[in-house]
Formats: sequence, C-alpha cells, structure tokens
Amino acid sequence: MLKLTAPVVFPLPLYNTSPSLLMARKPARMYRDIRGRVTTRKEYIGGVPNPRITQFDLGNLTQEFPVEISLIAKEKCNILHRALESARIAANRHIMKMAGKSNYHLKIRVYPHVVVRENKQATGAGADRVSQGMRKAYGKPVGTAAQVKEGQKIISIWTYPHNIEHAKNALKRANAKIPTPCRIEVSQVKPT
Repeated sequence: MLKLTAPVVFPLPLYNTSPSLLMARKPARMYRDIRGRVTTRKEYIGGVPNPRITQFDLGNLTQEFPVEISLIAKEKCNILHRALESARIAANRHIMKMAGKSNYHLKIRVYPHVVVRENKQATGAGADRVSQGMRKAYGKPVGTAAQVKEGQKIISIWTYPHNIEHAKNALKRANAKIPTPCRIEVSQVKPT
C-alpha cells in the first residue's frame, strides 16, 4: 500500500510580481548600431544616469613619451559607458602591472554623449495588463553611449619604446570589451 508522507506543493504563477522584477536587462547589441538621430540634450530629459567612466587620463600625466599606441575602430558604432569603463580598467591594469605607474599615459579619447533609451516591456503572466505596448514608446533613459566613427581613436597609450608590446597587449585586452572590431596602430610622437 502506497503511503504519502508530505503534501505535494505546486508553484504558483507570478501574477502579483512587480513589472521591474519580470524584465531582463537588455543586451548591449541592441544599442551597438547607429540608427537615426541621436539624443544628446540631457537638460531636456529627466533621469539620465551619470556615465560609469570617471577617469579619462591615467598614469603619468606630466611626462612626454616618444611613442603613441592607439586602438582605432574599424566600423562605426555606439559604445556603452559600461563597455568603455571595463575597457579602461582592463587596459590600465595590464599596462600598470607591466610598465610601472610612471612609464605610461593612458587616455580615453571618446566621451559617452548619446542618451540610450529603453521602452521597458513586462514579460510573464499578466504582462498585458501592466505593459503599454508601443503607446508612448520613446523610452526611459537607461545609460549613455559614445558614438564612434570608422577610423576614430578610442584609447591611446603613450609610453617608451621598450614598453610597446605591453601597451599592445593592454589594448588587445581593452578591445575584447568593445563592440566593434579594432586595429592597433603604433606611431612615433618625436624621435628618440
């Protein structure tokens, strides 16, 4: 004879959950392509979050270095402020560890001016009662992005000739965080 010891409990559907818990964060590929006119006037839009990136110049800012190594975009795209910040951290951490604090100057050459908007849609059970669909679909600001043209410098590192390979590796690490294919260019600032 079969005897049940514990009652069987079935999970309840998520009817009373708030819409913010039902929405997933949108992937960055949604904002990568440049479509239409951009919104840059933050004074007309309320609630634009500040860019994550705070430092644009790192390393030794007073020294003149003979070599410049730059990360150059091959295609036009938008780079989210989160991607710029993670690229800055990756490049700075590597070059500082390999070259030393006073042997380089790293500069982020783009600024996230473009306001990125999202028309939030609820998902799951009962979402049709919460969402507005495409009514007033302008969207709420969720971040900022830098609009990059083809051939534009994104990050530059100035250093000494014996640190060129370390700087190239640092920019390769930064390139992994950026949504466009890039090339690395080495140029002589002044003869040594």
